[in-house]
Amino acid sequence: MPSRRTSFALSVLLAGGVGAAALASPASAAPPGPKTVAEAGLPSGDQHALVRLQLPDQAALDRLVASGADIAARPAVSRSSREGAVLVDVVVTGHELSRLRSQGATVLQVIQKQDDGSRRFADSRKAARQALAKGLTTTTRRSAAGGTAEVSVDTLHFLQAYWWASGGRTFVQAEVATTAVTDPDVEITVAWTTADGQSGTFALRRFEDAGEYQYHVAGPQSVPARPISLTATSSLGGTASKAPQAWPGTSAPPMPAGYQQDFIAAYMTPTDVKARIKRLARQYPDLLDVIDLPHKTQGYRRTATAYLGDPAGAAVVVESRRYGSQRMNGVQVKSRAPAKRKRPLSATYRDRVLTIRLATGPQGEVISTTDQVAAFIGARYPRQFRASVEAGSGGKTMPVAGPTRLDDGLSAAGLSHPWTVQALRIGKHRDGSRPGVLAYSQEHAREWATPLVTMEFAERLLANAATDPGTAELLEDVDVFVLPVTNPDGANYSFNDYNFQRKNLDNFCTGTDRDPINRNRWGVDVNRNYTVGSVFDGYIGGSTDCLSAVAAGTGELSEAESSNVISLAKEHSNIRYAMNVHSYGGYFMWPPGAYAMPGRITLPRPDATEEYAFVQAAKRIVGAISTDRGTMTWPSNTGPVADVLYSAGGNSADQLYYEFGIAAWDFEVGNDLWNPTTNRWAGVGFQPPYEEAHAESQEYATGLVELLRVARDSAAQR
Repeated sequence: MPSRRTSFALSVLLAGGVGAAALASPASAAPPGPKTVAEAGLPSGDQHALVRLQLPDQAALDRLVASGADIAARPAVSRSSREGAVLVDVVVTGHELSRLRSQGATVLQVIQKQDDGSRRFADSRKAARQALAKGLTTTTRRSAAGGTAEVSVDTLHFLQAYWWASGGRTFVQAEVATTAVTDPDVEITVAWTTADGQSGTFALRRFEDAGEYQYHVAGPQSVPARPISLTATSSLGGTASKAPQAWPGTSAPPMPAGYQQDFIAAYMTPTDVKARIKRLARQYPDLLDVIDLPHKTQGYRRTATAYLGDPAGAAVVVESRRYGSQRMNGVQVKSRAPAKRKRPLSATYRDRVLTIRLATGPQGEVISTTDQVAAFIGARYPRQFRASVEAGSGGKTMPVAGPTRLDDGLSAAGLSHPWTVQALRIGKHRDGSRPGVLAYSQEHAREWATPLVTMEFAERLLANAATDPGTAELLEDVDVFVLPVTNPDGANYSFNDYNFQRKNLDNFCTGTDRDPINRNRWGVDVNRNYTVGSVFDGYIGGSTDCLSAVAAGTGELSEAESSNVISLAKEHSNIRYAMNVHSYGGYFMWPPGAYAMPGRITLPRPDATEEYAFVQAAKRIVGAISTDRGTMTWPSNTGPVADVLYSAGGNSADQLYYEFGIAAWDFEVGNDLWNPTTNRWAGVGFQPPYEEAHAESQEYATGLVELLRVARDSAAQR
């Protein structure tokens, strides 16, 4: 493995420091059961929503994953969930949700409906205007100041045992493994005791991944005071005890008086971010270079399409070869039946009108089929149009129809140009002589809070460089790269058309998959398009299905967005640390991020020294995040991607780590929030109310500042 990874590990050690189509159709769904209180306001019909489901068992989750469903997170099971149940956050339509409910799924929370993001975006802008009208001021933050025992039947071992305080409450979490790995009925209970003699218990659930037992775990449990001991007992008689440690056990240094922060006033579109970058370049020419990355994205553009005919009966999809913004929006298409008998299929295209004259038989009846018309259009006008039979219309007689207008379906104006993606380079020595740290965000379009994190981080460094000695020292010792919007085209679509858009706008579908009914499912998942551990190498977590939520594209690095990330690593070999900022769920992860099946064979794992370095750096950064409002990334959500989340074949962190030797992490900002009324953890979603997104931007920017300290301390030990 590359020598830089080992150097990083030693230095830190010394420093101490469902695809929707894959689900059954609504027509085959059994009527859903009675609604629970949590199921009020469910999506209906084709409306999408992000929901937290309780599935009956692991097998149900496996089926959902195998279907290519749009899974957002896998939260921990709460104490109120029944034994064997599995929780999952997933984007589904009302039809799909009805089907899942009929199969035993229970809705625990409707986290976000389809148009909530647009409303919250508007609310954030309104609040920003109101704040500006009152006069904005820079704010200053004040910082907040055992062994195992063998038994005759099975042996238990604590993998994790931690406690922490957050929001005026104390929480404890444990992971326990049993040697009875093949027995699915083993139950494990953990008893806790506090220093003043209070005690209680909570049950763990069996956690399997890819059909293999991993451990027993439960979500964080609320306890009355700091626990001093935990004892796990299995149904087979095994026991183990451990004194829980404080998590994460570290904290960042307090911010000095006058430290400037809170530069974020509202959600920011890619256009907003680009304007902010331009302003910062004017303000801080001695500290900042703007890098125009070499691969322009497609832009907020799509081809123009129209149904010729009636999709409910018989229709052909006519699509422009050029983008709609290239004078193809508004082109008309129509079909006509000649008055004469025995006429061949023909067409004309003039004055932006495509007229199809259908073939007639001996009695003057129309004999052209939808298949013939689609093939004819593509063959006659290959440079202007492509055509396909609308799903379900194959072999039917083509109707006389139209005129109908082609349209790209995009609602925003002025964004149709190819997009130049920009990165910021911040530091006093931007010549490669200092260790580089890369923070990049919004690979997934719908994760609106993530560029707020990276832009807040960048602006803190620039604004405090002249007044805060700590910031000045960091910019003396570290070369900082910030890529706020990796996927601008998808982000523009998410803001303006479909809030749940995850992918970019590159439509590589063919045939009936190009039916406009699929317009919200087209695109490539940028974070499945990299070259290490990808679906093209046999790893799971990505898909070659163009409609899948994790579509990996036509090949590795086929997309401009992923190629830009890698170009930064290639052109700036001093980059030794990277943080990929995602949302949501409150995770802190590192490689390996993918495994192959069968056998759950992961990419090579870091050696013990490197793994220790990853953990120690993670604790420092998690501790820094928690200083803002007490938000804590759970111990169970901290670790390799493949272990704490899922296999994400072809993700960027794996390529940066294995190919370039960069110590690469992933944030998932937006931790679950504890609801003391329901005694449950509640998800926040991709586009939470702006107040929550703003809080995430502040705490995770603090975490990125701590990452710079990790880089500085590591370099000092060399």
